Amino acid sequence: MCWSATADLVAGTAVAGVGVACAARVRRGRDLPLAALPLLLGAHQIVESAVWQSDGGSGPATVAWAVIALPLLAVWVPAGVLCAAPPHARPRLAVLLAVGTATAAMLAYGLVTGPVTAEIRGHTVGYAFDLPHVPVLIAGYLLATLGSLLLSGDRGLLVLGLLAAAGASACWALWRTEFVSTWCALAAVCSVVLLRWIHTGPASAARAGRAAAHR
Repeated sequence: MCWSATADLVAGTAVAGVGVACAARVRRGRDLPLAALPLLLGAHQIVESAVWQSDGGSGPATVAWAVIALPLLAVWVPAGVLCAAPPHARPRLAVLLAVGTATAAMLAYGLVTGPVTAEIRGHTVGYAFDLPHVPVLIAGYLLATLGSLLLSGDRGLLVLGLLAAAGASACWALWRTEFVSTWCALAAVCSVVLLRWIHTGPASAARAGRAAAHR
């Protein structure tokens, strides 16, 4: 996710710190799963710093990285969005959570039955998995994660989804060239946007709900 063990450790600690701030500022209990997302992303980067230090391979840090990146996020993101979303968006988000759950099950099966390895490639880390039906898994993963943000029915989460989609495309292009990994920067930016959403979005929604109730 970052270009060195030190960068991953520093960025992961910073993103986890934003996660603490997000969790501390939550005003609605149903926003907590999404608010905790930066904590998970920060832990993910710290885990990858251990992958760097072990020079890749197939050790516990590599497996932990894969579990967080693949099955866990495929469920965590759509579940968190479903909890935080307005009522009118929840039926479609429930479908996306089902897609994420099915995708996570297939990813978990692949991680359990096949080898998971990491290779240091200059300023990037390459991960190798033995997964079946890769195009289907990619489509399900993107639909569950980015799709849930884009279809959340919440303006702040829509902005987060657009930013994540654009940033992920740029990061993927840089990573594919094995030039430098910048996923940690994207995680940091998205975490700050999520912090702003927690500070303004849910509160605004709550005010709107109270105003509607008094009419």
